[in-house]
Amino acid sequence: MRMPDKPRILRGMHFNGLDLNLLVALDVLLTERNITLASRRLHLSQSAASGALARLRDYFGDELLTQVGRRMVLTPLGESLAAPVRDILLRVETTVQTRPQFDPASARHHFKLLMSDYVATVLMTRAIPRLQRAAPGVTLEMLPYSDRQWEALERGEVDFLIMPTQYLQADHPAEPLFEDSYTCIAWSGNDRVGESITLEQYLASGHVTVRFGPQRLPAYDEWFFARYGHVRQFEVITTSFNAIPQFVVGTSRIATMHRRLANFYRDFLPLKLVEPPVEMPRLTEAIVWHQYREHDPASLWLREALKQAAAPFAGDDRSVNAPG
Repeated sequence: MRMPDKPRILRGMHFNGLDLNLLVALDVLLTERNITLASRRLHLSQSAASGALARLRDYFGDELLTQVGRRMVLTPLGESLAAPVRDILLRVETTVQTRPQFDPASARHHFKLLMSDYVATVLMTRAIPRLQRAAPGVTLEMLPYSDRQWEALERGEVDFLIMPTQYLQADHPAEPLFEDSYTCIAWSGNDRVGESITLEQYLASGHVTVRFGPQRLPAYDEWFFARYGHVRQFEVITTSFNAIPQFVVGTSRIATMHRRLANFYRDFLPLKLVEPPVEMPRLTEAIVWHQYREHDPASLWLREALKQAAAPFAGDDRSVNAPG
């Protein structure tokens, strides 16, 4: 249910003098802002992509893309066309690909989901065995967070986002999947941390934390403590939630992380869990999809399957969540 890697050719289709096949080229050109990259995505020669741009310029009476130094930038008209053209193509694609029914036992379907490695570990390790049993022909691709996740959803490049509810946008529908809380973790051999930790001990300790993407966005716990003026000593910064437990083992450092993920790793690593020194709000992870796929049977099926996989999470998140 995404725009295919190789754009579909709408041969012989015209509307008000515009070859509709050029809309696909226009979308890619306005996105890439580079004729060489656009030609690769369109599976055309560079001269053919340049020719498509020339025809588009002639039709619209505008440069659409103009050279500024070493890069190409959109003209005001090009900027105004980018979102509507993508919207038109996505509407066509979802209309053409949507089927009235979805039979998971016989379906051949590929889903792309964008999520954190935390969600991949605590939810998808439960979901994937169940999905294979129910739908052996369905394949899954899980992609990491990026600085353009909403653009990827808007463009139909991914089917779903799974993210905390505080980051949701109103443009697309969403529903909660599961809740979690936060815990502090330490190496079981760390004698500086007992069965509890005071705020003074917490702030005096070295911390392991995670930050994301080119903008180095902080995880929620970093934002939360900074909001209340608590300055922590970050001695190890990683890009993966799954790396956090491994980086406290054998050290005197601590970390604050999702309880379900900490419980998951407690089976494999010598960890101890203690309550944070201040109460932290609970986390709700939600699944988000494009509004055009609201009633798509395949999309509905996967959303329900993930909700069922997360159903046991409705209990105590202090228990270990084994895959199953």
